[in-house]
Amino acid sequence: MTHKWDIEYTDTFAGDANYCWVKRATVRMPELTHYGYAGDCVSGKSYTEANKVYRRELMKRAKASVGLTGIRGVTYWHGDSAEFRPYGMATVLFINWGE
Repeated sequence: MTHKWDIEYTDTFAGDANYCWVKRATVRMPELTHYGYAGDCVSGKSYTEANKVYRRELMKRAKASVGLTGIRGVTYWHGDSAEFRPYGMATVLFINWGE
C-alpha cells in the first residue's frame, strides 16, 4: 500500500502564500514497513527512526517533483502536513496528506 501526498509550490508576499502562480504535483510513498518499521520494539527499526527516513525521502521526492532538487531551506512539520521555505527565495512548498 502506498500513501498519497499532494504538493503545492507557490510564491509568497510578505511571508504569506500568494498563489500568483502555483505548481502542483502528487507524490506516492510506501508504508513505514518499507523503511524497517516492524510495529514492535524487538525487530527492525523503531517508529522514530523509520519516520525520520520516511520524512527525508518524502521531502526529497516532493522537492524533485517541483524542480527544487538540491535547494536548502527550513522545514516545518505540522502533523500530516509540512511547509518548506527555501533560503533566499520568496516561495513556499506545501506537502499535505492526500486522500
